Amino acid sequence: MKADVASRILMGNEALARGLIESGCSLAASYPGTPASEILPAMVAFARETGVSLHSEWSVNEKVAYEVALANSMAGRRSAVIMKQVGLNVASDPFLRSAYLGVEGGLIVAVADDPGPHSSQTEQDSRFFAMLAKVPVFDPASPRQAKEMAAPAYALSEKYQIPVLLRPTTRVCHARQNIQLAPPEGLERPARFVKDPGRWCATPQFLRGLHRQLNDKLARIAADPEYAPVLTPGDGSRPGTAIVASGVAFSHTWDLLESLGLLGRIDIYQVILPYPLSGDFIRKIQLDYKRVLVLEETYPVIELQLRRADLIGRLSGEVPGEGELTPEVVRGVLERFLDLPAHTAVSAPAGGGVRPTLCAGCGHRAAFYAIRQTFPEGIFPGDIGCYTLGMNLGAVDTVHCMGAGISQAAGFSYAYGAGAGEAPAIVATIGDSTFYHAGIPALVNAVFQEARFITVILDNATTAMTGHQPTPQTGPTASGGAGAPVSLAGLVRACGVRFLRECDPYEIGVMSDLLREADLFCRDPEGGVAVIIARHPCLLDKAAGAFQARRRVEVTEACIACHHCLEEFECPALVLDEATGQVRVDEVRCVGCGVCVAVCPAGAIEAVSREP
Repeated sequence: MKADVASRILMGNEALARGLIESGCSLAASYPGTPASEILPAMVAFARETGVSLHSEWSVNEKVAYEVALANSMAGRRSAVIMKQVGLNVASDPFLRSAYLGVEGGLIVAVADDPGPHSSQTEQDSRFFAMLAKVPVFDPASPRQAKEMAAPAYALSEKYQIPVLLRPTTRVCHARQNIQLAPPEGLERPARFVKDPGRWCATPQFLRGLHRQLNDKLARIAADPEYAPVLTPGDGSRPGTAIVASGVAFSHTWDLLESLGLLGRIDIYQVILPYPLSGDFIRKIQLDYKRVLVLEETYPVIELQLRRADLIGRLSGEVPGEGELTPEVVRGVLERFLDLPAHTAVSAPAGGGVRPTLCAGCGHRAAFYAIRQTFPEGIFPGDIGCYTLGMNLGAVDTVHCMGAGISQAAGFSYAYGAGAGEAPAIVATIGDSTFYHAGIPALVNAVFQEARFITVILDNATTAMTGHQPTPQTGPTASGGAGAPVSLAGLVRACGVRFLRECDPYEIGVMSDLLREADLFCRDPEGGVAVIIARHPCLLDKAAGAFQARRRVEVTEACIACHHCLEEFECPALVLDEATGQVRVDEVRCVGCGVCVAVCPAGAIEAVSREP
């Protein structure tokens, strides 16, 4: 990054990060998750570039991140806590409580929603969460607005002493736009925490009064004209008709009206603050318009507050109740609402793509193969991460939420009567970062409740799925400094686990032997939960790849075209030769791990050379 330019083309997440730094944020805490992952690294980079003092951290989960940021704001300093929409589920306890207690320094809760969804378990709308918590929420329509909303969000937070949610969506997070830069606001604020047990330690006897204060804050925010929807008036040619839109749906609507020659001919409102919605605006919509279309992602947050039965939107069915409001979807809605001739939709190209798969050489693939081959009739609860793709290998049967694989394994253990001769082997898989995030309580509970199952911790020494953020075990912090590493094996032992083994999953035979040994421990009357840490670094980490020996492999004439390696192992470097029906090695994709040598039942894959 260069510091000598007044504007730059930035990704939406980078733009938001710049807005937070320029607005005087002194602490940022996050847990990575698409589409929010780039915000914290960008804040670190901008802080270094501008000389801003910033404490930044990848917290072990979103609840911890929220509580760290909250305490900083309680001491009068500006904070940001950053996550994706399902991360807000994890942070919901402190989020709801902090609305009652309030803040001193501004607290922005940056939550990136994922309509679609593209990479999430749900496409939930965090604006509904804001309504539940009684917290105001900003809804940017572009990367530029994401940056520009940081300052008013902090101002609102400090004016009303309340957390503020700032909610970009995937299309805003990952779009790029030319962004004007400004020097950071020089907030020389020493930390000053004022003890007030009736507020910061509020017991039920204080909460009714705090709730009353919260309701009063929301009423004053709703009456503040600074946060009212922005009108672009029409020319009167379509009287009594209005479009109300927020977020990226507003940007799509604006562009489509312009392309249709209708911009400036119909009243269109951009809702900046969907909750609490301006009271004057609600009354205006109720009294001044006969036909109103509401476009918002993903739930009817604005619609419900407008309190009109005849609105056209998600509740009426004219706007789809799920999925993204893409330009194609919005165009169809506008054509029906404005009685325009329908355009001919461009059909998608015929044929499907290749399903997602683990990378060539991924240690997780070898681990899943060993699990499936060792226990062909087993039950395999999985978890959230790139290793969810173990479902392709028949080694992941459930995926619910972070940490649930271990808890569900315990539930299956109880359901089948642990230790019974006919009970199937139960093998939960969880990544190293996810174990730190949500696996530890689940493992403690399973050990205490005397469950019987195997947990395989897939340790690739990074948070791979979201951009290779460090884990507490690997050492570096978000700012690149040295942290105090926390041993994964030490944590497992501290959870009370008595059977702990470690291996490199590339050694499939060794791992299979450990799995069988672990299963015997689980079935022994004196046994319990068994844990295997399957360690192999992610090969997308260049440093890991540099130290791994490469083995050049080839498929010999002994190949019997059984396709076992294609269907049961699914390495993208092994491809079908359509002409012969046999398998060949794609040397461009092959990373030389050599694991496939042990996979071929016919012994037709051989290592012909080895590089140090």
